[in-house]
Amino acid sequence: MTTMDETKHETPAQETHAFEAEVSRLLHLMVHAVYSNKDIFLRELISNAADACEKLRYLAVSEPGLIEGHEGFRITIEADAKAGRLSVIDNGIGMSRDEMKDNLGTIARSGTKAFLDQLAEKKDGQALIGQFGVGFYSAFMVADKVRVVSRKAGSDVAHEWTSDGKGTFHLGDIDLAEAPVAGTRVTLELMDDATAFAEEGTIERIVREYSAHVPVPISIHVIGAGDGEDAKDETRELTDGAALWMKPKSAVKPEEYKEFYGNVGGMWDDPTLTIHYRAEGRHEYSVLLFVPSMKPFDLFDPDRRGRVKLYVRRVFIADDAEILPAWLRFMRGVVDSEDLPLNISREMLQQNPVLEAIAKGVTNRILSDLAKMAENEAETYAKVWEAFGAVLKEGLYEAPDRRDDLFKLARFHTTRGDGWRSLKDYVADLKENQTAIYYALGESKDAVLASPHLEGYKARGLEVLLLTDPVDAFWVRTALGYDGKPFKSVSQGSADLDQIALEDGKDEDTAPAADVAAFALALKEVLGDRVTEVRASSRLATSAVCLVAPDYGLDRRTEKLVARGEGQSMTAPILEINPRHELIRSLAERQGTDAVEDAAHLLYGQARILEGEAPDDPNDFAARLDRLMQKAFG
Repeated sequence: MTTMDETKHETPAQETHAFEAEVSRLLHLMVHAVYSNKDIFLRELISNAADACEKLRYLAVSEPGLIEGHEGFRITIEADAKAGRLSVIDNGIGMSRDEMKDNLGTIARSGTKAFLDQLAEKKDGQALIGQFGVGFYSAFMVADKVRVVSRKAGSDVAHEWTSDGKGTFHLGDIDLAEAPVAGTRVTLELMDDATAFAEEGTIERIVREYSAHVPVPISIHVIGAGDGEDAKDETRELTDGAALWMKPKSAVKPEEYKEFYGNVGGMWDDPTLTIHYRAEGRHEYSVLLFVPSMKPFDLFDPDRRGRVKLYVRRVFIADDAEILPAWLRFMRGVVDSEDLPLNISREMLQQNPVLEAIAKGVTNRILSDLAKMAENEAETYAKVWEAFGAVLKEGLYEAPDRRDDLFKLARFHTTRGDGWRSLKDYVADLKENQTAIYYALGESKDAVLASPHLEGYKARGLEVLLLTDPVDAFWVRTALGYDGKPFKSVSQGSADLDQIALEDGKDEDTAPAADVAAFALALKEVLGDRVTEVRASSRLATSAVCLVAPDYGLDRRTEKLVARGEGQSMTAPILEINPRHELIRSLAERQGTDAVEDAAHLLYGQARILEGEAPDDPNDFAARLDRLMQKAFG
């Protein structure tokens, strides 16, 4: 096989650098792992080339001199099958020396370690490569050596980067005659078992399958096409760079949507929902958006940035403009405005009334289409909710004006069973005399179901929402209710369950009210400031005690989250005792005995344990329990 020019172009500026540790690990995985689909390397190089063209197109709006004499943006794939060489060439923004060092020698994006861990576990890493923005390095799946030559637009110097992917890369200056006028050429010396990627038919298949709707024309230049004396170089166009979002929906095939979704979203799954339309009227804009079927890796990134690209009359403006609210950040796609000025800055975008109107209209459409799916395709929508429900519920807290729309979309696990339930379903099945929508907060579904707070509700057949996402603790406090029914925590305030009949139709024996009241006072006296009150409970059925929050203030679960985050102490809870429980009945009859003091500490400690907390004083709790057991069994 012919190798690329080994001339080093020795200059004082030539340097050899070691890859950062995570890049070295990544390259090792790329070279030594076996993936089921290596085609993706070309998709990633084309995607990078298209991004470079779009960036220069954007900069040229305010600096037209950057494209003076420019013949139009284009990506060229140069194939030399006999030499086993493949190049991807663009006439985009190009890179400076420092940019080549930073972009090709380090991985700056968050989530890199997570990507590497997942890549090491999966034989087929094709979905992960696109998601995590490390596409350039996929070239080492098929290449023994990679050479990158680049000249930044407007610069009078050019640079080259070369590496065999084995730990180091070389960076140096080169003669301008070897570099494009502006842009980047990535040349791969293909491995012996990957030379098919330099064949015309293979390249055409990959481009049509994965990159047919990249918004930059793609040409192929075949070196030595044909056989013998008839061999000659040939160039022809593979794609015209037409913007898919500008086409009528009826003219686009499903496979074209999927291919575009993979390119624009960096995703490999099939989109669950495609939203494609053109808005006309006061503001004109085209929209092509997708709801993924799998969670993007950065779904819970602290920055909560969206990944919808903004164009103005097909000129790329930004890939993270705040077009959609943060609670729709899982959406992927493009919004192209006819009304925004081409030279709009990112700072102006944040306060632009036209973009605000577009954002409102697009958000309305997304919520409307999701509601239709929820109504007509319940099983498909359930998968959307499983993937993105925790994010959509952020909108219940952050966008009060959107709550009615989001309540239509919200789905919950409840004490009724394993399936998803809507609030409409819940309200339709309210029990007689039930005036509230009950909910329970917790770390997990199993933890909530094990809570003693649910016992009285279960005994009366009352359905309880099981809220286990961190955001639940916040939105449910600020939401006034649904369909006139307020949300009420099962672990806060009085349960008010006496007006709702038990399912078995009979009441259990309880200790005399006077004895219970006296016992409660005795417990309060022993426990002091650790509890605000001790009272009889209607929410308990089989447990002896539980802790609840006062009527006003924060729910116990919410207060724990706030206290941990801000380092604050929690307010004293209310200790509820079950007058139907045999232990409480027995203790209530033994007023004035020494056992009451030990019982007070043990019951309070038991209530804390049931909440997943340790007793206030584990040593004292153990000593009292030991003393009580000795009396019982000694």
